[in-house]
Amino acid sequence: MASEPKMSRAAKRAAKKAETDPTKMSRRRQIVETYRMSKQGDPRIGLWMAAMFVVGALVGGAIFYLIPAGSGTFNLVISIIGALLFGLLAMMITFSRRAQRAAFARLEGQPGAGARALSMLRRGWKIDEVVGFTKQQDMVHRVVGPPGIVLVGEGNPNRLKALMVSERRKHERVAADTPIHEVIVGNEDGQVRLPKLTRHVQKLGRQVKPAEITDVLNRLKALDAQRPKVPLPRGPVPTSMKGMRGNMRGR
Repeated sequence: MASEPKMSRAAKRAAKKAETDPTKMSRRRQIVETYRMSKQGDPRIGLWMAAMFVVGALVGGAIFYLIPAGSGTFNLVISIIGALLFGLLAMMITFSRRAQRAAFARLEGQPGAGARALSMLRRGWKIDEVVGFTKQQDMVHRVVGPPGIVLVGEGNPNRLKALMVSERRKHERVAADTPIHEVIVGNEDGQVRLPKLTRHVQKLGRQVKPAEITDVLNRLKALDAQRPKVPLPRGPVPTSMKGMRGNMRGR
């Protein structure tokens, strides 16, 4: 019998990447991986999901049973269906929130955590990772969207001051008429905690129209062409963050 052809190294690398790349996974696989990784940081997530399923089922069953919809048998069937729907909904909401919390807990303190959190922004936002950096791994990310330009810094606050000033001046030279916001990720006064970063950026308001955003992006291309590209250190929970972004989009 002829032996099977050996898989090349490139094919093996591609296969291994497909196994860990969230974009290559099925929806079911993403949920399983998200649950597995969330359980490492939140061992009680399964108990909370089960408890909320029971609570949701009781509420849903009671609501549908009290609605006069026909005979006793029909009401019982409708009550069971309502209990299952409410229970599953409560369980998935609990899973989404606790998994998101566990994902942020794993990311905090790691280089590039801010960029991983910003990846949860919906369509209409352009995220550029590490547009500015220091040798000590302090970095500035850029978000372009309805508020204008948002510079997000993470690292040592003292070193970030000079870095943020430098980046702001560079962006003002090519987009002087565009509002520029500065955000520092951290747990100290005046900083924004990682779990609240995305919401904070979204609450900066709508100060730039979609057509103006396109013009701003075109202007920033000239600025970006002059700076070296720095690979962003990847966090250990890309699957969880991808899953959370999907949940925020309602997919």
